Amino acid sequence: MGSTGDLGHPQIILQYSSGFLVSKVMFTACELGVFDLLLQSGKPLSSGTIAARLGTSTTGMERLLDACVGLKLLAVELTQGGALYRNTEVSNTYLTKSSPKSQYHIMMYYSNTVYLCWHYLADAVREGRNQYERAFGISSTDPFGAMYSSEEEMVKFMAGQNSVWSICGRDVLAAFDLSSFTQIYDLGGGGGALARECVSLYPNSTVTIYDLPKVVQVAKEQFVPPGETRIAFHEGDFFNESIPEAELYILSKILHDWDDDKCRQLLTKVHQACKAGGGVLLVESLLNEDKSGPVETQLYSMNMLVQTEGKERTGAEYSVLLEAAGFGDIQVKRTGKIYDAVLGRK
Repeated sequence: MGSTGDLGHPQIILQYSSGFLVSKVMFTACELGVFDLLLQSGKPLSSGTIAARLGTSTTGMERLLDACVGLKLLAVELTQGGALYRNTEVSNTYLTKSSPKSQYHIMMYYSNTVYLCWHYLADAVREGRNQYERAFGISSTDPFGAMYSSEEEMVKFMAGQNSVWSICGRDVLAAFDLSSFTQIYDLGGGGGALARECVSLYPNSTVTIYDLPKVVQVAKEQFVPPGETRIAFHEGDFFNESIPEAELYILSKILHDWDDDKCRQLLTKVHQACKAGGGVLLVESLLNEDKSGPVETQLYSMNMLVQTEGKERTGAEYSVLLEAAGFGDIQVKRTGKIYDAVLGRK
C-alpha cells in the first residue's frame, strides 16, 4: 500500500476483512462432508447430487461449492448437463478424514471452539485474560478444564493436536539428532502422535506419555494401538506431582499455554528429574527475535490470549527460561514450518 493507486483500492484491507469468511467456508465444507463425499465417489458430482447425499439445500450447497472453487479447494468442470465438482489434490490430502495427513479434526476444533472464543477478542485485549467464561460459561481460571469439559471436547482437542503432528512431527523431532536419548518422557503428550513419530524416527527409543488420567485413558482407547510396545503411559499432573527420571523430556506446545513463572516452575522440576547429560526438547512456534513475525505465530499468540494463560515467545525468551531452570548448551532450530525446536542440556 505504498502508492496512491494502492490507497484508491485497499486490496489488502478488503482481504483481511473477509478472512474469517474464508475460514468458515472451509470449516463448513469439512463439517458437512463435502470433501469426504467427493473422495469416496471417485468421480465429479453435480451440486444437486452433493446436496441430496449430504442432506442440504441445493441453493446453499451450490454457493458453498462455488466458494470452494474460488478458494482452490475444489475444481469445477462445465458440461452440457451442468457443473461437476471434484476435490483438488490439496483437499484430498488435508481435508478428507481418511487421509493420513488429514487436518479435519483441527479444522473442527477451530470452527467449534477457537472461533467462538475469538468473538470476544476485544474483551481479551481489554482484560488480558482468556474468554472461556464468555464463550462457554466455564471458569477462565482453568483453561484445560474448559478444553476437557466433556469427553467429546477432549477427544476433539486430542484428535486436532494429533493431526498437527501428522504434518509437523517429523520436522521438529529431526531438527536435532536425538538418537542418543533412549528413555524419553513426552509431557502432555495427549493422543500420542508425536510419540509415535519419535519411536518411528528413533527406533531404539521408548517414549512415555505423561498426561492427566482421563487423557491417558482416551489415548489408550482411541489413539495409540495396543501393539505399540515402545510407547508407555504415566497418569498424573506433572505440575503438581513428581516427574520420573529420564534422559530426554519433550514439551510440545506446553510452555506457550502458561506465563513465565509457571514455565520456570515446570522447567525447574524437569531439570531436577533429568539424568546428567540428558536434556529437554521444546517444540513451539517461534517469533522472530524482534517479534516482527511470522504472522502465523503472532496470530497464535493472540489465540493464546483468548484461550490460555500463555503466549508465543522468541527463541531467546525460551533460552532464558531454560537457563533459569539450570539447563545449558541451548540450541534453537527453525524448521521453516509451523513449529520449531529448542534443545537444552543438563
